[in-house]
This record gives sequence, C-alpha cells and structure tokens, in this order.
Amino acid sequence: MARRIDVTGTGGVRLAAWEFGDPPKTDPAQDGQGAYDGHTAPEGSPGVLLLHGLMGRASHWASTARWLSARHRAIALDQRGHGRSDKPPQGAFTRDAYVDDAEAALEELGLAPAVLVGHAMGALTAWQLAAKRPDLVRGLIICDMRASALGAASQREWSQWFDSWPLPFATLADVRKWFGEDDPWVERPNPARGEFYAEVMAESPDGWRPVFEPEQMLRSRETWVYDAHWEELAQVRCPALVVRGLDGELGRAEAQEMVRVLPRGQYAEVADAGHLVHYDQPEAWRAAIEPFLDSLGDSNGDDRDG
Repeated sequence: MARRIDVTGTGGVRLAAWEFGDPPKTDPAQDGQGAYDGHTAPEGSPGVLLLHGLMGRASHWASTARWLSARHRAIALDQRGHGRSDKPPQGAFTRDAYVDDAEAALEELGLAPAVLVGHAMGALTAWQLAAKRPDLVRGLIICDMRASALGAASQREWSQWFDSWPLPFATLADVRKWFGEDDPWVERPNPARGEFYAEVMAESPDGWRPVFEPEQMLRSRETWVYDAHWEELAQVRCPALVVRGLDGELGRAEAQEMVRVLPRGQYAEVADAGHLVHYDQPEAWRAAIEPFLDSLGDSNGDDRDG
C-alpha cells in the first residue's frame, strides 16, 4: 500500500512522493493508491528516500520500501519527468534540478537526516546531494551507477534505441515481450526487464506508450554522460555502500575504485542480477544492503546501534 504526498520541487515543479507500508491485515480491498492503514515504522524512525533511475518510477521501489517500512519511514520519489510527477515541456532537466528536488523532498517531508537509496541516475543524484548537503544525509546506497564519463557515443546509442521502440504497443503483453526478449539490447530473455518497462507504460487511444517523454529522458541523460563524477564521490562524508549486479553496467574494478574514493565506502555485489538489481533479485538485494543499514543504527541522526 502506498500513500501519495505531493512535494514542490525547484522551480515550482510538482513532484509525487509515495510513502510505503505493509498492506493492512483487516482490509485487503483498500485502494493501493490511496490512504492506507497498514503497518508503518514507529514515530521517530529514521527516514529513507528512494530515488529511481532514468525512465523509472517510485513504484519500482515498492518491494524494497515495504521491507524498509518495518524500521524506517520509507518514501520513494517520482522524479521530475517521471511517474506521476510534472513533466514541464520547458522545464529544467539538469543535474542541479534533480539534486535540488531531492533536497526539497527531504526537507518538506521531514526525513532528514536520511538514508538515500539510489539506482542508476537516482544514485548519482543521491551522492551529489550527499556531497552538497551532508547535514541531510546519514547514509548512502549507490546501486549500479558508474562514476566515469560515458561519452557521446553512449548518448547516440540511447537516442537510436529510443527510435527503435515499436510504439505504440498494442498490449502490455507486447511491452513485456519486446523489452524482455525482442529488444536488441537484451542478450537473453529477461522477464524482470519486461515487467520493469510494463510498469512505465500507460494506455492511450492508439495503444500503450511510456508515461515519460523520451526527449526529456535524453535531455536528462546528456547532463551527466559527458562528465566524470569522482570529485563528488570524494566529498561524501557519510557511510556509503556501492552495490552492483554481476551482470550490470557497473564493472567490479570501477565499483571498487568508487569504494576507495568514498571516504567511508563499502562494497556489495548481487549474483544473477543485471542493471535492475533491486528489481531482478529483490531478496538478494535486501540481503546485500541489510548489514549496511544495521550498521547505521535505528535512531534518526544516531549512528550507534540500538
């Protein structure tokens, strides 16, 4: 179950945040998008803000957030241009805009000092915010995001990939099949990938289309692919965990260098997982991050156990 909370991001952009809790035991018919009366962590529990990657949405964190909600106030953010947040045609899709939005969410929701959990682009936003506002962040989990520059060739490949999508899809089953099997970027059948993309599609009069604008995704991406981000990593003062899927986009050597650059870095990896680590292997993902979360303690702003 998830409760929506609107947040005002930088430039007045309306952002949808989702607070997760376990489903209620007494009312299974409760609307999952409305208010809920399920299990949540006790008042004063440490906050966690979960940030999805490019093209993602808050609901991709649902399994992780519900698990976290036993001991944390777990909130996932639909970042600008994604999910149910605003997608202003002339809006800013810069690094500063994404970081400032996450900063506003922490402050408006009263989560700080919080643990930031980010996947891909969301991980970059998380460590840039941790470097900018160390007072707001008590821990950081980076999931499958590279710190090195990816370059112009990578951006061209992504533009061509968006152009290859056979839009509109006639059915959600077609979405699952194309992204899970037929997409040239898929090396072997990956049902989890198909489900991931089915979750970011919406029905339109002519079929199923993404809830985001591909052009805005490319604009967002071009603000980080040409630059390396090691300097911001070195400025992160809180404990930080770098997690990679063994078949993901972040290689072991680069991940271990990120851990070395981070002043308080730690490393974990998840077997049989690709880029969508938390979505591919939710149980193994939770097992990878639980010891790190335990080491931060349960009290907001207190790194001691108990």
